[in-house]
Amino acid sequence: MTNTNNWFVITGGPSSGKSTTLANLEKLGHMTVPEAARVYIDQKLAAGKTLAEIRANEAEFQNEVLLMKLAVESELPPHQTVFLDRGIHDSLAYNRLYNYPINQTLQDALKDSRYKAVFLLEMLDFETDYARTENLETAKRLESLLEEAYTEYKLPVIRIPRAPVEERVQLILNAIH
Repeated sequence: MTNTNNWFVITGGPSSGKSTTLANLEKLGHMTVPEAARVYIDQKLAAGKTLAEIRANEAEFQNEVLLMKLAVESELPPHQTVFLDRGIHDSLAYNRLYNYPINQTLQDALKDSRYKAVFLLEMLDFETDYARTENLETAKRLESLLEEAYTEYKLPVIRIPRAPVEERVQLILNAIH
């Protein structure tokens, strides 16, 4: 499994501070990719759908998010340092969370997907928001499934502890240099 890109995944359960961490990396001049699920939800909300309508068929929602991730990653420059808010293996974790079968698209994507490293952010205090449907128990289960999904595919997972965002960003930057 040789790596052919310079991409780093920022992942973690809901309320782990991924978006804030990525915003801070972006402020420092790094290329970032927003979370596909939030982009998808925002697009559908702007088109007049409710969150309940968007998430009514969770299996379809998860597949649409996967397809969006694949499309975005296909356009990324492989040699540029890029930080992604969730990677392909997050889709595996979510499918396992909901006990969905792993379809061929996801199977192929998992075989082809390579990242330099995965930063797993430990959860902060749990908060709900306009797009989050998980509760605290589900968020904790997801954190475990995320680590399993990436380590199963032999990707280096670096745990980032609870800390102020500046410290988290520094830990990440120290790890990639």
